[in-house]
Amino acid sequence: MTGRTMQAHPAGEHEAAAAIQHGQSGMPTALLGMLLFIASEVMFFGGLFATYFNARATTPGTWGPPEGAHELDFALAGALTAILVASSFTMQFGVWAVRRGDSGKLKMWTGITLILGVLFLMGQLYDYSQLGFGIADGVFGTTFYTLTGFHGAHVFGGAVGLTIILARAVRGQFSARNHVAVEAVGMYWHFVDVVWIAVFSTIYLLR
Repeated sequence: MTGRTMQAHPAGEHEAAAAIQHGQSGMPTALLGMLLFIASEVMFFGGLFATYFNARATTPGTWGPPEGAHELDFALAGALTAILVASSFTMQFGVWAVRRGDSGKLKMWTGITLILGVLFLMGQLYDYSQLGFGIADGVFGTTFYTLTGFHGAHVFGGAVGLTIILARAVRGQFSARNHVAVEAVGMYWHFVDVVWIAVFSTIYLLR
């Protein structure tokens, strides 16, 4: 009887782990940690947005780039927004693929998401090079570069996470039962996408 119990015990642990992976017995610690991290980031960006709107409300004169600088490139910002929104879809396609156990599609969609993220960062750097003003050029320059710069840093962090996910996927480390890391990075990437939509709306649409 004892032998049978000892033999069944590992199988029971495996079933319990599988149940946790699928959310049947609670949320995995990694996903809970990511949710808490995202919650802290929401407060962080909330403070940045509050600073931006306060600076805008208390700054006399016209709000925008300093005199002599180029106007913000709405078309480029719109294109970057489309790229990042598209990357959120491709990320989710990758998550759905790994839930089905399709490692090939996981690698494909993760790679596409990473490429789109890198394109976004390159476009943002190009935009910075064309603006003609810096972070020290007035209140608008400070708030503009702080808000967009911190978001860009988060996109870079997400790109690093995607690179790790892709490398692990290539090694076959994910399956339909073991893919919490993919889910966590996917949640973070969706958060980065939502924040950029808020940044784009605030800086480019609400001027």
